[in-house]
Amino acid sequence: MEELIEYRKQLMDRLGEAAKEFRAACLAVKNPFAPIESGWNVHQLAVHTRDVDKMIYGVRARRTIKEDNPEFPNFDGDAYMAEHYDAKEPLQAILNDLVSSMDELTKMLRGLPGEAWNRASHHVTQGGGFTLQVWVERSLKHIEEHLETVRKAG
Repeated sequence: MEELIEYRKQLMDRLGEAAKEFRAACLAVKNPFAPIESGWNVHQLAVHTRDVDKMIYGVRARRTIKEDNPEFPNFDGDAYMAEHYDAKEPLQAILNDLVSSMDELTKMLRGLPGEAWNRASHHVTQGGGFTLQVWVERSLKHIEEHLETVRKAG
């Protein structure tokens, strides 16, 4: 049990750290509108990372905390980007939104009893078995994946 408690503590710590590292890496790129390996540019990647938190992992974690077994719909991130991307949105604001969201989520998580990490949810097409912990892990993995892409571009 102690190992699980320590794992979750490290997960929460890393979530905030990763968001801050992602912000710093994006801001360090000289031209955030230059294409990078993913086919997008750093600005687009920052918007995508923030919006995936806002529309997918962050909202799923928050709803799993507050609701009994919520159901989540499919989300097409590429279609959402095509419809909502705004190249004029300031990069600093995008990144600050992401960091603030991760800080807020981490604060919520730290206030939960251990059993809350096992709260269940399900996905409309992928089925059940999605716990709060799964959404937090996926959120972190998503940020770290794009952090690595930005670091390679920098």
